[in-house]
Amino acid sequence: MNNKVVLPVLLIAVLISTASCSDRNKKSDAYGTFEATEVIVSSEAMGRVLKFIIEEGQNLMTGDQVGLIDTTDLNLNRNQLMARKKAILSKLVNISTQIKVYEQQKDNLLIDKHRVKKLMKDGAATQKQLDDIEGGVKVVSMQILAIKSQKQGVLDEGHAIDVQIEQIKENIKKCYLVSPENGIVLIKYIEQNEITSFGKPLYKIADLTAMELKVYVSGSQLPNIKIGDEVEVLIDKNEKQNRELSGKISWISSKAEFTPKTIQTKEERVNLVYAVKIRVINDGSLKIGMPGEVNFKR
Repeated sequence: MNNKVVLPVLLIAVLISTASCSDRNKKSDAYGTFEATEVIVSSEAMGRVLKFIIEEGQNLMTGDQVGLIDTTDLNLNRNQLMARKKAILSKLVNISTQIKVYEQQKDNLLIDKHRVKKLMKDGAATQKQLDDIEGGVKVVSMQILAIKSQKQGVLDEGHAIDVQIEQIKENIKKCYLVSPENGIVLIKYIEQNEITSFGKPLYKIADLTAMELKVYVSGSQLPNIKIGDEVEVLIDKNEKQNRELSGKISWISSKAEFTPKTIQTKEERVNLVYAVKIRVINDGSLKIGMPGEVNFKR
């Protein structure tokens, strides 16, 4: 009686094991690894890092302030320029006063000119008197133009300082370290109180909400796929089982290349293949460099 019970159980176990092995031995259409766009955020200012409040693995949002570089020297330079501008613009008061004085002199000469012309009609004035007044008007007019030119020079100098002040304000703004995009901090390159310089890497960030599985397909597979196709993506669930995910083809290379050594066997490395990227929404289980497989839906 016991032998009759054990035999069916063993048979069922063998069938399940055979099916499992069959599933595991089934080859996928393509193989590759997961990638993400990694961005190295570098310093746009120079000085001591007064504050740097990020850690590897931290999730950042666009616009999050993560640190501050010392702005003392920049603020001092800005204050110095503002004081210089104030001193330059103070010259405008004296220049404006001089212009008013010369304009009044010109008005007086024009009145005298009008009077002399009337007197000349009555024979009470000479042509020389008129010529002297007209010459005086020309001299005063030239003096007014010269002073107005000085005024414009002062205004231009003040404008040049304004430009320098705006540049310093922009440099101060760059001292406030702000995340340029959403993502996870992968690597932290500096620590608080270290000295940084222009272009020095601060940290590496990558948006892992959606990742791309880069695989390679043969020329015979290429006609059967196109951008936008939905595909089945497989990742390791455990040593014996795969986990299925949904993906969509986002990019197909237009040029063939030799199969990368890390993807296929030595015999297949001489084959020409095309790189394909598949976009997969990440539920938190996908990591950069993780292997994956894909089956194209027929």
